[in-house]
Amino acid sequence: MSDAARRVPDAAPRETARPDGLDGFRVEVDAARERVDIILDRPPLNVITMNQRDQLRVAFEAADADSRVRVIVLRASGEHFSSGGEIQGFLDASPEHVSQLAWNIAAPARCKKPVIAAGRGYCFGVAFELALACDFRLVTENSVYALPEQRLGMIPGSGGAARLQKMVGITRAKDIVMRSRRIAGFRAFEWGIATECVNDAELEKATDALVDELRSFAPLAQRTAKKLMNDLDDAGLSLGIELEGQAYGRLRSSDDFREGVEAFHAKRKPNFKGR
Repeated sequence: MSDAARRVPDAAPRETARPDGLDGFRVEVDAARERVDIILDRPPLNVITMNQRDQLRVAFEAADADSRVRVIVLRASGEHFSSGGEIQGFLDASPEHVSQLAWNIAAPARCKKPVIAAGRGYCFGVAFELALACDFRLVTENSVYALPEQRLGMIPGSGGAARLQKMVGITRAKDIVMRSRRIAGFRAFEWGIATECVNDAELEKATDALVDELRSFAPLAQRTAKKLMNDLDDAGLSLGIELEGQAYGRLRSSDDFREGVEAFHAKRKPNFKGR
């Protein structure tokens, strides 16, 4: 049973899915809290293999399609989120396989539902790229982000440099990528890479609180906001304003919006249905 389940006496136990052959991670569904946790689980450093990247994509897609789930959490067992990818895998993989890596790692961004990456300790290489593809990143004072590929004569290949530069600008992105610089959790928060930096012992509590907060909003509005914000990242200002207006207009006719307005006037908690 999870720590969260222990804190709530009437919580239902999590359903753990670990089919034969699942490579280096497990999946826990907590239907009572409308969440699924994808947990990196190859201690002590949770190294991510090539095959695991494919499976993680499938896991995110399955979680996004699960009607019981409102929020997806990516986290890890042990002291470290992940030290990155299995180096030998790059030498063994075919060019066709390598060309799919960015698509696999972008799976959290393609999910319609909000995705939280919560981790302590090392978050290097592909693990950092995977976290960057999530919507929210929770770190601790012991967290360390890095893209160390330059030390191997390589560059980030799964969206790490591109996403990072969008977040922090070209100067800081070059500092991190070209020098393989390690960024502490508090610095990642200051630079806008991390959503929140908490004490190490508070990570699970902070994750639970963010999950519950996201669950309190209308599902349709959450999905629309995520899609809009992702689209705005690639749009100019005039197009972005148009996209925002179109999305606003569609939500205006939703049952959830009507429920939200009625609940506001009645001073009661809204009962959103996601339509």
